Amino acid sequence: MLGPVVIIAEHPETDLADMLGRAGAFPIVEATFADAAAAIAEIEPAALVVADAGPWPAGRVGNTLVKTIETRDGPFMPVLVRLNAESEAVIVHALPFVAGEPPNRLIARLRSALRVRKLHLTVLRRSGGTPSGKSFPPGLLDHATVLCMGRGHSYPALTTAVGERVGLIGALSVETAARYLNARDIDGIVIGDGFGQRVVEALLTVLAEDARYRDLPVGLFSGSAVDDDRLPNLVRFEGDPVRMVEHFLPLVRLQAFESHLKRMLKSADSEGLVDPETGLLSRDAFWREIDRAVHEAEDGGGALSVARFTFDDIDRRTSVDAARLFSRIVRDIDFACREQDGAIMAAFPETDLRSAHVVARRLASMLKQTMLSPGDRRLIKPTVTLATLKPTDNLTTLVGRVGTYPKVAGERRQA
Repeated sequence: MLGPVVIIAEHPETDLADMLGRAGAFPIVEATFADAAAAIAEIEPAALVVADAGPWPAGRVGNTLVKTIETRDGPFMPVLVRLNAESEAVIVHALPFVAGEPPNRLIARLRSALRVRKLHLTVLRRSGGTPSGKSFPPGLLDHATVLCMGRGHSYPALTTAVGERVGLIGALSVETAARYLNARDIDGIVIGDGFGQRVVEALLTVLAEDARYRDLPVGLFSGSAVDDDRLPNLVRFEGDPVRMVEHFLPLVRLQAFESHLKRMLKSADSEGLVDPETGLLSRDAFWREIDRAVHEAEDGGGALSVARFTFDDIDRRTSVDAARLFSRIVRDIDFACREQDGAIMAAFPETDLRSAHVVARRLASMLKQTMLSPGDRRLIKPTVTLATLKPTDNLTTLVGRVGTYPKVAGERRQA
């Protein structure tokens, strides 16, 4: 079931209403731009579909509708806007649906967005928060990452257009792109020219057949007829890379919002032990856990090692990105947190110093191979400091040897 939907158009959209009805939308209310605000207030829809591909109405009618949509209370409400290739959505968060795309993609894109709405409702219910749909959390695009593939003449313009708005990972080959896709939290993929049609078709097939990537925004910047109806958030475009990115970014923002909600849900399920921004333990939880691990190692005679990963000359976005990657590749028995200065503090239970070297080297290598600084796009190189628990150690002396001094450690444990 799609739930209640408002279709906004100046003329009847019978075919669209029938298609939404067959997909499970009910009730469906058709309204003109002038009547849309009243219709939204009346049925409190799960989604809006702006069916007119023409320009947004100017003056009081258009402004009132934008204000109604952007200031309403409640969980996230998807707004799908039909656009011409040259037009742009007035509502910043609106999901584009380019005129001429297959009709079933509109339904698939709506279903994909409504799954995010359902996730938002779950997070609000678990956290006991006040439902608010006035805006996405700030900074979603600041922490979003888009993988840009290509090796043709459009690739430099594409990477510039993408990199000016979100975090960028460039790949000149499908093999390199696949490695980044598996290792990083990717919020969207842009495929430029320079690849053969069969290569692009194979790549889209892999994305469509893997549940992890099926809803991922995919921007296909090419004049070829390659397509895949199984990908709801595929945007095909040719011509101006900047306009293509403008149509693509709302889908990237939604993907970043979904990732944010999943981390919040994980944090709520852990009763605040997990930091919703990074997926690592919160600082308080980390210091409680490492204190307990030290006592268990002392009582049982087990091994315990700690490591501190520091990074030179990276901004906050890259630091958070590194922490998120770290949360994906760390072993299940280990735990870590992101410190206030951007360093990552990790504990390796049941691990002696020699084994800790192996683990830390693997983690540092993965970070080095996949993390890029935002300015000159150089690879970042973490510096790792290791220590293992000695018979004469306590928590303060152990963490002091990796550069987290006793006073700082104590303050963080009490914070």
